[in-house]
Amino acid sequence: MILNTGYVHGGDIYSQRVKLDFSANVNPFGAPEAVKAAVRAAAEALTPYPDPYCGPLRAQLAARLGVERDSVLCGNGAAELIYQFAAALKPRKALLPVPSFSEYEGALRAAGCEPTVYPLCRENGFALTDAILEAITPDTDLLLLCSPNNPTGRSVEKGLLLSILDRCRKTGAWLFLDECFFELTDKGKAFSLAEQLKPGDRVFLLRAFTKAYGMAGLRLGYGICRNRQMLADMSRLIQPWNVSTPAQTAGLAALGCPDWPQKARNLIRSEKPFLLKGLNALGLRALSGDANYLFFSGTPGLYEGLKERGILIRNCENYRGLASGDYRIAVRTRPENEALLKAMGEVLRV
Repeated sequence: MILNTGYVHGGDIYSQRVKLDFSANVNPFGAPEAVKAAVRAAAEALTPYPDPYCGPLRAQLAARLGVERDSVLCGNGAAELIYQFAAALKPRKALLPVPSFSEYEGALRAAGCEPTVYPLCRENGFALTDAILEAITPDTDLLLLCSPNNPTGRSVEKGLLLSILDRCRKTGAWLFLDECFFELTDKGKAFSLAEQLKPGDRVFLLRAFTKAYGMAGLRLGYGICRNRQMLADMSRLIQPWNVSTPAQTAGLAALGCPDWPQKARNLIRSEKPFLLKGLNALGLRALSGDANYLFFSGTPGLYEGLKERGILIRNCENYRGLASGDYRIAVRTRPENEALLKAMGEVLRV
């Protein structure tokens, strides 16, 4: 838990009255019934300690990913693995394109590293370009990327991603690539580096069940890394039993529902254009992006006006590189999306 009141993420439905939550970018259908049933069944196994090695779960993940089991590391959500990685690496110089997920910077600072910020340009839709290659130098210890990026939804083009991988190999830099949203975009596998990893590569791919399977409340993330020394270093830093029995059981059940993310992708494919059209009609400047959410800019005060109506969106002004009037919304079902656009029109008086 956190003690301070400076919670900076979406999904805070506990401290305020929320009827519709568009601030958290999870599967609009929530968790599969099989996952819910598995969690209920896991209540019968609460007395023993959980498997500290996450054996069956890691074995299933490895088989799905086509890697050896020892290349998979599970964590109490993706956020734990971000902090664990930074603490294990202790980078001196970390290159961080912004805007991006705030916990990258938080993890680096916790590890004693002041990140080197690489601003992305609003004028070209916050897209990462090949100019990043020149910024990766022999004294760069780490490059952190998110694809699709949070909050902009922009993916790193595969050609550029491969060039970045090659550049990191040549300079000796680590590449930390957050792929947590890739399962909710049709371009997922085409933009992933999972099939490019070689033994010993200084690459860590971050994924989670949170988004694709609607399991944010269970906290279950995993990493793919073929560098044994890094995984050993990370393992020494983590507390034992960090992944609960219900979370491990839910993960196994989720892997038995491979069509669940596709169901969400089918909905997103039709609903994202609907939301984009609605946002444009309201005079808001939106990026189409590749993810299950939309980033847009408009009138300051929209967040507060919607919150008064019980609708929560992500106010993005606390992202480094963004400002008041920048927002992010999840793509949800048609009735929910219609309700959001109607409320936006009322707030904006359009």
